[in-house]
Amino acid sequence: MPPASIPDLSARQLIAVLEVAGQGSFVAAAAVLKLSQPALTRSIQRVEDVLGVALFERTTRRVRLTAAGREFVAVAERVLNDLRITARSMRDLAEEQRGQVILSCIMSVANGLLPALVAAWRAARPGVELHLREGVHGAVLEDVRSGAADLGITYLGDLPEGIAAIPLGKEVFRLVLPRGHRLAAQAEIALADLEGEALVSFPPEARTRRIVDGAAAAAGLTLRPAVTVTQFATMMGFVRAGVGMALVPAGAIAGFSAEGVEVRPLVRPVLVRDLGIVTLAERALAPAAAGFLAMLRQAWPEGRD
Repeated sequence: MPPASIPDLSARQLIAVLEVAGQGSFVAAAAVLKLSQPALTRSIQRVEDVLGVALFERTTRRVRLTAAGREFVAVAERVLNDLRITARSMRDLAEEQRGQVILSCIMSVANGLLPALVAAWRAARPGVELHLREGVHGAVLEDVRSGAADLGITYLGDLPEGIAAIPLGKEVFRLVLPRGHRLAAQAEIALADLEGEALVSFPPEARTRRIVDGAAAAAGLTLRPAVTVTQFATMMGFVRAGVGMALVPAGAIAGFSAEGVEVRPLVRPVLVRDLGIVTLAERALAPAAAGFLAMLRQAWPEGRD
């Protein structure tokens, strides 16, 4: 709509019209609005000049609306009511009481630490909706890069240009074994102890698998995946059933019952990954997403390595 076709009227001027109409008196309306009578008269005249019609019939005893005035008052009431609703909605957004956050997250964090953090965050923001996209490292980066997600939680190695990173901390890998496995008798387990053992692993393209395979290759070891899966829940089920062992990030274990499995530290070498928040470098976050990011930075537990 061309700017010239929009009347140059302020909310204060609309309120002045409604108050005069309601009071039926410039004197009474001026008192309610805490304006001088001349100032109120000028405000009404300004509205009438912009509209090109008289809104009030002025007599010595009473001020009455004209036909045009009655029509304009109805419009002014709707405009001001819509403005109040919009302002309240914007305040809710700014105060993180309404909105939506789309988070893309690697599966180990989504299954482990994230649920407790989200529960505490939403307790104070019941009107904010969280959409969680679970995936592998590459999918998280693509979600953030394309704008499908507001932010992501993933590994921080080899990030592409245009992605900003905020470190959360380091996380070590643990070995999950079936209950009663012979290696469970050891307090710590070296990577060399796993050579020749049946493992439940992720596909070769998964970052978690590449970390394990890279460490094995550096140590001159050959690990033997017995079963390849794509979900942590499936992996834990196979371990619990005695199919094999699994090397997983420590945070992922928190999301599953320890029944039927044993967890042991992995040493020589200790496998560590850097975790963090990723965002699109040039994209400003909406208030709800910015608040969620601030919560992650503050609430993420220290010393997870």
